[in-house]
Amino acid sequence: MIELDGNSLRISFPEIHNNASCRIAFQRTLRIPDDGKKHPLPPGLGKFPLRHLDDYTRRLPGSWLERGGVITPMHQSEALWINFNSRYPFAIKVATGKVCAITGENWVNHLNRHPQDYVVLPNQPWLDGYSVEKGVVRQFVDMPLGDGHTVEEQLTGEAVHGGLQLIAYPMKAMHYERLVHRRQVESRKMYCVHSRVADCSMGIAPGGTIRQQIYRDKHPFDVWDQRYASRCFVSILNSAQWMAVTGERSPTRPPTAKDYVAHGLPWFDYYDGDQEALKGSSILEKLKSVVNLSASKDNHLEGNETVSPSHIVSLGKPRKVKESTLT
Repeated sequence: MIELDGNSLRISFPEIHNNASCRIAFQRTLRIPDDGKKHPLPPGLGKFPLRHLDDYTRRLPGSWLERGGVITPMHQSEALWINFNSRYPFAIKVATGKVCAITGENWVNHLNRHPQDYVVLPNQPWLDGYSVEKGVVRQFVDMPLGDGHTVEEQLTGEAVHGGLQLIAYPMKAMHYERLVHRRQVESRKMYCVHSRVADCSMGIAPGGTIRQQIYRDKHPFDVWDQRYASRCFVSILNSAQWMAVTGERSPTRPPTAKDYVAHGLPWFDYYDGDQEALKGSSILEKLKSVVNLSASKDNHLEGNETVSPSHIVSLGKPRKVKESTLT
């Protein structure tokens, strides 16, 4: 079951377990300069608004109505990252234009282990882009379909679907209960939730590179209950379309990375030494970024000035504090 709760998707499977639920939100953020550097994690600048697609049936294309889901606004060349929040384990597949963001393969309605085409919650707290090499992603950047920038167009040669697509598979209840028991016995090995504070016309293209690991699934593959799944399309409108459809103004553009760094605001780094990272996709590694394609078409992408962040906050698992033994 998928519910829209505020500006987050809440996915739950009460038929599996009372605790089987997770939340997914789409965070506004800085567009990372595509300057050859591997940047730290950019900040979250608030959630993108989400609205029920069915509330605007007379103003949207029939193809959108058939696939259902929600709608959200993005400015051209604006970036996002996906925030996952869950204590119950899930396998989550993420695609843009029906191309898997982890492997670069075409979308299929099941999980694959080799290569792994999903992220595992709660180990994976967020996803900022396409997995292009071990420990590196290319940022999710919004671009119009038809200009050749999107991953969908680069890999399939067609501009058909656009937007984002997610599907969630819960862990089987019996394996979850065993996991809970093991966590109670080994109290130091806890799952943690992290946060970073501070016709389809739009699709997602690859931007600059970010240091981020996509973690390998360390559970046995049969723990995922693929009899049950919830799938959601997130269709993207540009700011003018959003106003025409919903009557609402879209959020203002975020600051450039250069402006953000000039004010000394924080970036983030996250590393979990207990997890093994995937090596990245050889398919996605070959994609051309928005800047590369814009340059080949004699277009200049504004706000791509190189930056050197100095205020980087390290995020990781909570460290245990030694208890006092004094009387």
